[in-house]
Formats: sequence, C-alpha cells, structure tokens
Amino acid sequence: MSDASRVHFTRSLSTACADRSAELVRERRLRLLSEADRDTVRLAQDPGFTRWLEQIKAIGGCAHPIYLSGSTITRDAHTGEVLSAYSTADEPGERLAVRCRNRRATVCAPCSRLHAGDTFHLVRSGLTGGKTVPEAVRDRPRLFVTLTAPGFGPVHRIADDDSPCRPRRDRPRCAHGTPLSCSLTHSEGDPLTGQPVCPACYDYPGHVLWHAHAGRLWDRFTTAVRRHLDSAAGVPRSRLGAHLMVSFAKAAEYQQRAAIHFHAVVRLDGPSGPGAAPPSWATPELLTDAVRAAAASVTVRVPESAAYGAEVLSWGAQIDVRPIRSFDDGAGVSDDAVAAYVAKYVAKGAADTAAGLDHRVSGPEDIRTAQVSGRVRALMGTCCGAWAACQNWKTCGCARGLTRSATGDISSPSPGVTPPPTPRYALNARTISAPAPRQPRNLTRSRKRLGATSVPATPPARPSSPLESPKTSPGTEK
Repeated sequence: MSDASRVHFTRSLSTACADRSAELVRERRLRLLSEADRDTVRLAQDPGFTRWLEQIKAIGGCAHPIYLSGSTITRDAHTGEVLSAYSTADEPGERLAVRCRNRRATVCAPCSRLHAGDTFHLVRSGLTGGKTVPEAVRDRPRLFVTLTAPGFGPVHRIADDDSPCRPRRDRPRCAHGTPLSCSLTHSEGDPLTGQPVCPACYDYPGHVLWHAHAGRLWDRFTTAVRRHLDSAAGVPRSRLGAHLMVSFAKAAEYQQRAAIHFHAVVRLDGPSGPGAAPPSWATPELLTDAVRAAAASVTVRVPESAAYGAEVLSWGAQIDVRPIRSFDDGAGVSDDAVAAYVAKYVAKGAADTAAGLDHRVSGPEDIRTAQVSGRVRALMGTCCGAWAACQNWKTCGCARGLTRSATGDISSPSPGVTPPPTPRYALNARTISAPAPRQPRNLTRSRKRLGATSVPATPPARPSSPLESPKTSPGTEK
C-alpha cells in the first residue's frame, strides 16, 4: 500500500470512528429523554416533517382535526383530459388533516373562535352592509328580539337587586312537603342557581317536550310575523311578498335552568331582498307590533298522551324587543353590539352553563356518569325514554343539549323547514369561511386550477360583554 493510500485509509477510518462515536452519543442522549421527546426528535428528522408542519399550521391549532385519505381527479367533460389530480398518498402518513370546525368552545377553542368570527361578519353584514350586501340595509326597520322558554316550575334564581331568592313570610310548602321559599341570596357560580325548588314538582316532561319542539315553534313564529304584517297593512296574505321581505337570523342562549332563549335579528327589505327598500308603511313600530303579537299568539300542540294529556307549547311571557340603531343613542342597541352578542352565543354550548353536554348521549351509562346537576340528569333521562311520550318523540338526541332545535348556528334552518332558495338575511356562512386561511398546498393548487377563489375570514376583536342580556328571571313559575 502506497503512502497516499495509507493516509487516505487512515482519514476514512478516523471519520468513520468519529461518526460512529457521534451516533452513540446521540443515542445515549435520546435514551435520557422521555418517550414523547424521542418521538418529537424522530418526527423532526423525518423527510415529510416540513409538509406535516404545513398541515398543522393550516388547521390553525384545531384540537380535534379530522384526517382524510383518498384521491380526487378532475377531468374535462368533453375531452376527458385530466385537469388536476390529488392524492393523500403523497402526504405524511398518507392522510390530510383538516379542521373539525366545531363551533363549541368547550370542544375546540380555535375552531370555535373562527366560527364566532364568521358569525360576527355574517350578522354585521346583514345590519350594516358589506360582503355583497348593500349598505342601504342599515336604514331598514331592524329589531333585536329575545324569545324565552316558559316556566316549568319555580327554581332558585339570582335577583336583580341582590335580594333573597324567594322570600315568603308564610313559608308555604308544596304537596311534597318542600318549602317553596328561599331566603338565600344566590350569585354567579352558585350550584343552586337554576335548580328546582322542589324537584318532585318540576315539570320535566314539559321541559323536554318544549325544547324538542322549539324549532317548530320558531317556524310558526316567523310565519305569524308575516301574517300580522299583511293584516296590519291590509295586504292579502298571498301578496305580501310583492311588497316586502322579512329576514331573520337567530342564535340560542343556554340558561342555567337548562332552558334556552332565542336571540334574533329581524329586518324588513323590499320584495327583491336587501337591495330594495320596503314600502313606507313598513315602519319599525309596525314590525315591533307584529313581533310581539306573533310571539304571544303562536302555539304548538303535542299529540295527546294518556300520561300527560294534551300539551300546548308556547313562548314564555318575557319577550324583549329592541330597535337596532346604526349608532348607540341609548334608545336601542347598536349594530356591532348585536353582531358581537349573537356571535358570542353561537360559540357557547350547553356545557358552558352546565345545562347539558356537548356530545351525544348513547345510553343510560352516559347519563349516570355525566358531570351535571341532578336536575339536568333527570332531564336527560326523560329525553332518553324515562317518560313514554318523550320516547315516542325520539328526543334522546336532545339530551346532548336538551334541545334539538337550539343549535345556535344561525345558518341552519329549523328542523322540518325548507331553506329559502336564495340567501335572505345576508351571504351564508360557507361563503364567508370557505376556504379557510392557509389551506394545504396541494389542495390549494388543485382549487386554483379549477378557478376557485379564496377570501380568508379573520375574527374581529370585539368586547367580551358588548350587550347586556334582557333582564329575565330564570325562576318564572308556570
């Protein structure tokens, strides 16, 4: 072996020894790390780490991402030429992560924040214009309406003036021997707030049936508003659409008594929609009278039951109607306050107020182990068949939030209601939020080939408590 070859061999051997020594040091250091840290190091060294990081950024910190697998091929309808193709086989782990898009903050805070921001823009555009909605809508008759559930029995409540809950000098008792008075002063967070004074007297079946049919009650309310408008204006019912259009956007607020309030924006437009002005006789005062009359008159009759009789469902007596102003003049509520208020309750679920769960109840075991109050547990049992009439109405799904109709999603129609052929209040939520910011690279490229466009929606900064809720007591007796 020549001297040059010997020197080259020595250098190669030294390099190999140094590399081996460095590898042993790395392995020794890895063994000192936790299993999670070792997985992180291995993931960072993976060739697909950069693409995986892009996916994580694209879902915006979603707590429960959905992983998709499969492929798409887009062909020209006439020539059969492949215009674009995408497969998750090229993704890390052969899957693509997308947002769960759950609106409830207790389930996924990042997606809830995105949904609330989209809702803010949707409601605000219907009040002030923008995003394809003409600015003239700010001059239309507009109301902010709160519809409440009726009372199903006396409950412990928070008094407006910090007075005792239910002071009674005679201290009466119910048929079960339970005192109907309460001298305590309850506060926010008090576990007694919203609980029945006498659980045995509380109307659990009526509570469940009302929430199971709240969607139908809302549908009849919107119909009744239109009927009162045409009656007040002297217009034939079939011809009201030739004069004006009534638009609604609603969200549900869960109360501590496990009942809901509906908050709704009601607006009058011309016959062709937001771009046209309503007739001169369509005033805010006329709309206010129609809303109040409709809320007081509509009912839903539940089929008669041998155990419960004939139940007629209606709204609670506490109804709040306020005009919406383009500025805060003290006589109503402002555009931004209403939009922020509705967006706030869209993101809240039953679990936020201990009024239920934010996931589906699959059976009695889920009810038994649920971290809820005894009254909510009794309501869940009623939903899931503890009472025959509720079982016939298939209300078990209502145990998730004690109501099937109170979705809080203003873009969803009420159950059994066919959505209108064109958006009536504003553009829909899908138009605002799709596609989400930072889409996956391959999917974005595929959409661009098809001529798709994207307008990212950024949730606005807004006050945490922009509007006080109507001062309604959760303890109204039936």
